[in-house]
Amino acid sequence: MKRLIYILLLFPLCVNAQSWEDANTAYSEGNYAEAVVMYENIAQTGNNAEVQYNLGNAYFRTGEIARAILAYERCLRLNPRHKDAKFNLTFAESQIIDNKADTQTFFLLKWARGFRNMLPENVWLVLAVTLFLLFIVSLFLFAFAGPLTLRKTAFAVSIVTLILSACSVWCGLSLHHRDSVRDEAIVMQGIVNVKASPDKSGTDLFVLHEGTKVRISDTVGEWCQIHAGDNIGWIRLKAIERI
Repeated sequence: MKRLIYILLLFPLCVNAQSWEDANTAYSEGNYAEAVVMYENIAQTGNNAEVQYNLGNAYFRTGEIARAILAYERCLRLNPRHKDAKFNLTFAESQIIDNKADTQTFFLLKWARGFRNMLPENVWLVLAVTLFLLFIVSLFLFAFAGPLTLRKTAFAVSIVTLILSACSVWCGLSLHHRDSVRDEAIVMQGIVNVKASPDKSGTDLFVLHEGTKVRISDTVGEWCQIHAGDNIGWIRLKAIERI
């Protein structure tokens, strides 16, 4: 009975491992469209950063730049420190016509988001707890240590660890909000006219091209309000795909 349970538990892992090898083989042999289908199937059953990274590479080889950008973005959500995905994302973004979402972002906000994205959500929260425990220890030493020098050092450490702990909490919670709300998306259609209102007869405000990253702030029926840098307008939900 135990043997049967082990087989049942390990069977999906074996299937995924075989599918992974088949997908990699298809990619290495230049069968990129076939590799895309295989990587997509793997992502539905066992998604991880490497699957999305390889999927992005396969999409890029087939000329589907927007799909490649979407896969690289999803890879970086799962592993913010994936250097190859960062490099390939930058290169893929250089192939699109415009990317208004990045060009107009306030530099401090871009820096804060970049710092936040350096680590996954769970790592930030573990770091926050660890730093807070160090704060408690430092506070205890400040209150009860004998030598004045040690008390001064403990006080300084307690201030620094409290600030760093608060920053780590913000990073973790911000990532949690980003991933639960999923308010970032990629434009998947070639050319999209952004409207002044959620209606097809609304006034055209500006144009976005395939592969542009936007932020969703509201939805009304089949329409969503998006922010592309300083530009705000409405497009159909079917024109984008959430990261």
